[in-house]
Amino acid sequence: MSTILGLDIGTEFVKAVLARPSKKGDLEILGAAKAKQKDGSMYAGAIADIPAVVSTCEEALVKVEDAAGERANLTVVGIAGELIKGNTTTVRYTRPNPGRPISEPEMQEIIKKVQQKAGEVARKTVALETGNDSVEVRLINSAIVSLTIDGYKIMNPIGFKGSEVSILVYTAFAPLIHVAAIEKVCAELNLDLLTVAVEPFAVCRACLGDDLDSNFSAVVMDIGGGTTDIAIVEDGGVEGTKMFSIGGRSFTHQIAESLGIDYATAEKYKLSFDSTNLDDRLKAKIETALSRNLSVWLTGVEVALEEFAGSGPFPRNVILCGGGASLSLLQEKLAMSDWYTRLPFSRRPVIHLLDVAELPNLLSREKFSLDHSYATALGLLRVGTDTLAGAPEENKLKAKISKILQN
Repeated sequence: MSTILGLDIGTEFVKAVLARPSKKGDLEILGAAKAKQKDGSMYAGAIADIPAVVSTCEEALVKVEDAAGERANLTVVGIAGELIKGNTTTVRYTRPNPGRPISEPEMQEIIKKVQQKAGEVARKTVALETGNDSVEVRLINSAIVSLTIDGYKIMNPIGFKGSEVSILVYTAFAPLIHVAAIEKVCAELNLDLLTVAVEPFAVCRACLGDDLDSNFSAVVMDIGGGTTDIAIVEDGGVEGTKMFSIGGRSFTHQIAESLGIDYATAEKYKLSFDSTNLDDRLKAKIETALSRNLSVWLTGVEVALEEFAGSGPFPRNVILCGGGASLSLLQEKLAMSDWYTRLPFSRRPVIHLLDVAELPNLLSREKFSLDHSYATALGLLRVGTDTLAGAPEENKLKAKISKILQN
């Protein structure tokens, strides 16, 4: 089968994972590599300097293909940034002939209405935030959250009769200019772009694996260099995604400013914070700087999650991934502080650092040791297999209309 390249173009690093999907739904990891971005290459999670990003991606691509001993056939690239709008939309559709069984063409028409409605909301939101009324947006990802007919929850609506169909669908839209930048990067690298995926959506797909009926529920936080991406998953369905522009680099800048040192030294101190090599007085100063920035970051988390507060109680499990999640002080603040009390958590949330070894349907060669910072790239691979698979199981709603949901 064809190989798939998951390309996570992050603010701090480009991460590349090459894999081969199996007919059973597993992903055999063939190679993994990363390359450090040049200053100014990215801004708030989006590509700012195409030639510089192409150069870094090429470095990562050479490394991963050398490690795998194979070339990438198809590529899935992640997209992030505050202007990525991922939300759930409910459309209630009154059927003109409730006594007739629901057909696939009718479902296609219903989903088309959902996507059109969500797209208009996304366009207006991006236009308001950018001050550009003519901004164009493109549908990136769609996934069904739930569906009811006359108030009854249905797994597969095809063949059912009823009057009112209510469908809740997650949709994510991105400004066309951001998507075009990714397409340009892939063209310069001679990569066959299979699809583009919203990064927090991709991380959720990594957690769900190949189980279309998974009951996995969690708040997923992907803390990168320039942004923090948050997704809420309930019973295997992505209910929404939100991003804000505070990530690992802001922590480094805070250390540099507080201690009066250059960025490179501050980054070294941040990465060494959990080691025993730092002088106690220096470590105390670093902790003070980090705590100041963590307070701002936690406010960003609260604001992001408030947008989903009306959808019911949040899952208790909070899963952390991305390079920024390595900071132990961040994990402690989430686990011990009262940031969650103004949000609809039934109890104090349980904080977990994502363990790649526990992700479903991954087969990795022993020489590749992947950690939580590769979660997005692994999720992109899963989105790629979704796109290739189409509708593998005709008796399941999520699979049956997956092709309808693909852009």
